[in-house]
Amino acid sequence: MVMILANARVVTPGHVLDPGWVALDGHRISAVGAGDPPRSADAEVHDLGSDYVLPGFVDLHMHGGDGAQVTTEDPQEILRAIAFHRRHGTTRTLASLVTSPVEEMAAAARTVAALMRSPDPLHRSIAGIHLEGPFLNPNHRGAHHSDYVLAPDVNALRHLLASGDGTVRTVTLAPELDGGMDLVREVVASGAVVAVGHTDASYDEAHQAFEAGAGMATHLFNAMRPFHHREPGPAVAALTHDNVTCELINDGVHLHSATTRLAFAAAGAERIALVTDATPAAGVKDGRFNLGPLPVLARDGKVTLLDGVTNAGSTLTMDRALRHAVRCVGIPITQAAVATATTPARMLGLGEQTGSIESGKDADLVVMTQDLHVRTVIAYGAVVHGTLAASMSA
Repeated sequence: MVMILANARVVTPGHVLDPGWVALDGHRISAVGAGDPPRSADAEVHDLGSDYVLPGFVDLHMHGGDGAQVTTEDPQEILRAIAFHRRHGTTRTLASLVTSPVEEMAAAARTVAALMRSPDPLHRSIAGIHLEGPFLNPNHRGAHHSDYVLAPDVNALRHLLASGDGTVRTVTLAPELDGGMDLVREVVASGAVVAVGHTDASYDEAHQAFEAGAGMATHLFNAMRPFHHREPGPAVAALTHDNVTCELINDGVHLHSATTRLAFAAAGAERIALVTDATPAAGVKDGRFNLGPLPVLARDGKVTLLDGVTNAGSTLTMDRALRHAVRCVGIPITQAAVATATTPARMLGLGEQTGSIESGKDADLVVMTQDLHVRTVIAYGAVVHGTLAASMSA
């Protein structure tokens, strides 16, 4: 039976249909329109009472949540983190593996790859693996254990890529390190995306990496050489390179709102991907947690190393990232939807399947209240969190 979400504020590419409607036929979006939906005897119509309908969120950078982390061999722990973020509207996510001993990262990659081969609907939310390390600049390692940050090693990289069995989608590395550009070329040749991050690269060094095929910047401005007017560094190289997508951790902790506005103005929402960089502390009360092999401290919505100063990921969820963008930063909701869904989906090669509300795409949707809190999550056409209003005749 066709399911129609009616009397909604439907956030489509470039426009909010208010009122609008979305028709779902199985796991696909079959039609989208403004005003009242067409009458159909076999349609199940749900009046959303002017709630928003947005594309399901796509998170390129997630280490954990609900007390669970994804850098582990335990598949149930990984799935707990995935399920937590799905309840907050994330219908596709990368499992971001934090710097650890190479064999531990390889084992975690094998576990994620095995989960992705399962037909279970929850497993379908896993879009691949993000290797955040271990080839990072030690001076910008942030919450990555110094004992396991490695100099560029092509054989170690190949081992990690092989362990992922084709599921590694992105690799964060520092291209300025001796041998770093060899890794850039190796990752590009594998079909994965190089993300420049945890780096002390100069503008020219970052630009060289982008010209060689690197396509992303990991959590722009954080854990990288800062901007200087005579040496603008990797952030400006990323913002001014038309083929580079820039991650932003938009939680009000990692970036000032003016910095976020600057990034949107410079790159446009089409090159901005809002990410969580969430740790196991997301969704649970304050305390101590492990982020890979490192202990971290969560307090008042901020995650740090035990020094209480150095940022160590976040407690963010994608719904909060969107809400903060719209309500605190002043980003129009259409642009925020692009940055939380359309852009990251395209980065993963999923732009034809998901990431926007268009006929023929997967029915990955988030219903949000007028104050932008999640009411219902629909993944691949199935309600996986919350409820919909009782159906009425079309």
